[in-house]
Amino acid sequence: MADSLDPANVDAVFKAYDVRGTVPDQIDEPLARATGRAFAQVVGAATVVVGHDMRPSSPGMADAFAQGATEAGADVVMIGLASTDQLYFASGHLGHPGAMFTASHNPAQYNGIKMCRAHAVPIGLESGLAEIRDLVLDPRPVVGPRGAVSGRDVLEEYAAHLLTLAPVDGRRLTVVVDAGNGMAGHTAPAVFGRLGDQVALVPMYFELDGTFPHHEANPIEPANLVDLQERVLAEGADVGLAFDGDADRCFIVDERGRAVSPSTLTALIASRELAKEPGATVIHNLITSRSVPEIVTERGGNPVRTRVGHSFIKATMAETGAIFGGEHSGHFYFRDFWRADSGMLAALHTLAALAETEQPLSWLLAQFDRYVLSGEINSQVADQAAVTAEIEAAYAAQDGVTTDRLDGLSVSHADWTFNVRPSNTEPLLRLNAEGRDEETMAHVRDTVLAQIRSHR
Repeated sequence: MADSLDPANVDAVFKAYDVRGTVPDQIDEPLARATGRAFAQVVGAATVVVGHDMRPSSPGMADAFAQGATEAGADVVMIGLASTDQLYFASGHLGHPGAMFTASHNPAQYNGIKMCRAHAVPIGLESGLAEIRDLVLDPRPVVGPRGAVSGRDVLEEYAAHLLTLAPVDGRRLTVVVDAGNGMAGHTAPAVFGRLGDQVALVPMYFELDGTFPHHEANPIEPANLVDLQERVLAEGADVGLAFDGDADRCFIVDERGRAVSPSTLTALIASRELAKEPGATVIHNLITSRSVPEIVTERGGNPVRTRVGHSFIKATMAETGAIFGGEHSGHFYFRDFWRADSGMLAALHTLAALAETEQPLSWLLAQFDRYVLSGEINSQVADQAAVTAEIEAAYAAQDGVTTDRLDGLSVSHADWTFNVRPSNTEPLLRLNAEGRDEETMAHVRDTVLAQIRSHR
């Protein structure tokens, strides 16, 4: 089986947390089948669950993966079209390891595989993915009978479960949802359909289309929010929701058509979760606004800071028993959802909070939006380590300044903070700056950026 697979290509597509590449030159059905076989052997489960998104190549590769898993003796439950958090639900609810065929927010020519152990426990290079990769290249013999494939529709169970975690009661809301032709077009009708007259749903781009004819399903890019912002204003809606391609991330637009910072949403959801469990731990990564740990502390919670990346968030949640975790990239993780991320659950928390008040969303969120953030700015730098050391030397001796190296370099002052991190895959330095007001943030941002770009 592995004879036709190029070892260099296999190494290239097995990333830190998933498998991802272009179709068919990097990822195809033979690779999917070999991965399914290796996955079943590594996780050692009697049954695995498999879902896929709307990309044209996804159904065939999901079927090939299932065939590979059955060759290794595992039974396979195919849940068909699914969002990534729907696959996590199936893994948690059924207690099986899972695989999701998606390339998330990547353009149409990409596809990939996200894998997890039973109960949505993540698999990364250090927790099984490297072993799967090695077995793809050098298969070991299979002993025992072949498994069987069956189907199960979990969409309605998924929708019902989310609404037990964040029930929406109160005033009626007009909600515009931009699915970006991705999997929210599949899950949103099921979830919001259960809310009846509570929500007047205005759908945008719900047609499942992996060629993304309207815009890329990557709402972290401002250009991909423009259609939603215009529609919210045109409809006089209470809120707009934008999902990425596999619907595990959600971005919010308020009634004024303004994008809401994921840090602000993290603080809102943290406050709601802490109201249910006072004193609980909340995880946030180090490029999240400092308003998050401030608000968590004020609400009686315990904020814990992590490196950037979902593997760090999930590992720290498991270690601390945290009730919730948020990343500035728009990923939100819930202990009661098997510590997995769910864009739809984050959206429901937003609607639930909004329905409880007669005030607009901008008013509700103002208490959680305390600082001005630059957003992430990338600069190409040949020697990231040397530039980072130079920046640290420039700031370390200043009065009132603290530095740390948890992830790249973080520099903090009472009025501002910034982080500089190297890219794992490119010769880039990533800068995120924050200040108590626009002028302060801009000064810090521009000063550090000038220092970084003087080395180009």
